Amino acid sequence: MYALVENNEITKFINNPKSMVIGDVQYPAKIFQLWSTSELEAKGIYEVVFDNSNFKDEKWYINTNQTFAFADGTVTASYGTATPKAHADTLFTAQDETDGLGIEGEVATRGLKYNLIRDLKITVANILAETDWYITRNTEKSTAIPSSISTHRDAVRTKQASMETAITNASNTPALETLYTYTTDSDGVQSRPLGELPVLES
Repeated sequence: MYALVENNEITKFINNPKSMVIGDVQYPAKIFQLWSTSELEAKGIYEVVFDNSNFKDEKWYINTNQTFAFADGTVTASYGTATPKAHADTLFTAQDETDGLGIEGEVATRGLKYNLIRDLKITVANILAETDWYITRNTEKSTAIPSSISTHRDAVRTKQASMETAITNASNTPALETLYTYTTDSDGVQSRPLGELPVLES
């Protein structure tokens, strides 16, 4: 991506090389392939430098739009400070009720914690569904449930409970992000503070 700078101001963005008029002269698209960086800049054409240092994972944060600036011979696209998504539910206020938006004290917007726990419950339900047939067979035919299956199902529920507790106790959005962030130890093993749901051994 390039930007055309005239009188120290960005006047146009060029997403794809194309012919263009600068001043009273029309230049072919080939200049982007054939000309050197200094030759392009002599005509006011600068390749945009992207600064993503403030960009954060959109699962956890709301990023600003990019802003573009020309300074010291460089066109830079950068982000402002990202805003953490609400980790807790947002409730309607008395003013919201007055304005007819909702009833004070009721949930206006679900926070990350609610959504993460909801997704965890769905995942656990799907895992348990894989062995539900053992339960059905036991109910219908009185066939004993293998101890390995019972142990696995109990372990899944136990881990689910500890994961929900960890999510609930997270103090803010960065703490939630940390729970889900994988790190690699000296042996090359990846793990995250939240841990993983047990997997049924074959």
